[in-house]
Amino acid sequence: MANVSFSLPSELTPNVVKQASYSNYLNFHSGDGTPVTDWAQQYLPELYNQEVERYGNRSISSFLRMVGAEMPMASDQVIWSEQGRLHLAYEGATVNNDGLITIAGGGTHAVRVGQTIVLSDNQASPTVIKAYVNTVSDDNTTLTVLPYKGSTNGTLGAHTSFKTTNDSGTNTCSFFVYGSEFAKGQASMAGSIKPEFESFTNKPIILKDKFEINGSDTAQIGWIEVSGESGVGGFLWYLKAEGDTRVRFEDYLETAMIEAEKADANNIIDSDSAYGGNNGDAVGSEGLFAAIESRGIVATGAYDSVNDVISDFDLILKELDKQGSIEENMLFLDRDSNLKVDDALAAVNASNPGMTSFGVFENSEDMALNLGFNGFRRGSYDFYKTDWKYLNNKSTRGLFNDIKGVLVPAGTSSVYDQILGNNIRRPFLHVRYRASEADDRRMKSWITGSVGGAATSGDDKMEVHYLSERCLIVQAANNFVLFK
Repeated sequence: MANVSFSLPSELTPNVVKQASYSNYLNFHSGDGTPVTDWAQQYLPELYNQEVERYGNRSISSFLRMVGAEMPMASDQVIWSEQGRLHLAYEGATVNNDGLITIAGGGTHAVRVGQTIVLSDNQASPTVIKAYVNTVSDDNTTLTVLPYKGSTNGTLGAHTSFKTTNDSGTNTCSFFVYGSEFAKGQASMAGSIKPEFESFTNKPIILKDKFEINGSDTAQIGWIEVSGESGVGGFLWYLKAEGDTRVRFEDYLETAMIEAEKADANNIIDSDSAYGGNNGDAVGSEGLFAAIESRGIVATGAYDSVNDVISDFDLILKELDKQGSIEENMLFLDRDSNLKVDDALAAVNASNPGMTSFGVFENSEDMALNLGFNGFRRGSYDFYKTDWKYLNNKSTRGLFNDIKGVLVPAGTSSVYDQILGNNIRRPFLHVRYRASEADDRRMKSWITGSVGGAATSGDDKMEVHYLSERCLIVQAANNFVLFK
């Protein structure tokens, strides 16, 4: 018999010591053979064959689904016009002793001879008078007025209390038109007022993502059952990975609409090779935060203290009164601000037994106090509030804690559609996505490669592609509030 010797891999060599050791049992290894875990080395474990979602439901989308709508578009940009104020009011104008009022910044006005105004001299303790408009310049940059009362010789400069030079040494004033007055037999009022429109534009951005896996790994069966936010589950890891990629992309469709920003004229993104290189495309889009900071109300320091919540709300109401006075509004707040609002409203309810509850779920005197308010009424406004996960999540705005919430008006607004040529009603907040009979780009997905039934190429892999082209439309942004 031949003298044959064998050498065995060290990990399979019997151990002369009669004790359990890691070498007596199957072990888990990384791809290079390095042990990556030691929990299954000695004793039979209780194996949890389901993956633990340590961060719970990680999807943060829901904001736009709750407050917005989605509508198709067939152009490279959206243009809409918003109606100006119905009544005439002007701030920061200058005034002299002769009653000559010059509109601030070289601007023009729509005031006509014969109209009557309420005029303030902008003092710390202002004098407010009524005056008659007797002349208007041809270029509508100035007008002259005569006071109804308080003047020793009929001129504004001879008024006993109205100052044409204020406390700071300038001669500014503010005024608004409240009516008109004509003598018997006079001709009709000269001129007319045309509706004022201001046009706004926004362009869609193209969002993309991709999931890729080789053919071999699609056949790998794991020992952990996984499930994703989309409900996809099983023992095939790539099913979860693909499902998570999809959910992550759907979140990006929302967060991009919230955070998007238009690039300024000095940007070089569109000429960079990573973007496409010298294609002349405008980059960026106006998201929710950018729209409110540009055209809305920014409230800094609100909800810093529970004791100030009610007074903070009252200040907000005064600002809303100056705008459209939309009665129903939605509040999306971070956790800290939401709790402070709850505590403040609960204290009001507790101190006013038998009176109307601030809570939508009205608290009766014989039931436990509901501290989780979903809604409340203050003044003539109804507010419906909720926690906004986007502001709490450590992987989104919760990382900075710089924004406390937003107020979004509920309902629709009337805008002038330049394509249709008439006024239409649209939700204050909505998404426009590119779509036509040829291609719907709201949320596209397709598979390439030779794996997964695609068979579009000879590559031994599966690629799942995602694409969307969209932009956010924030109408009447002056009624939105951003809390910082």
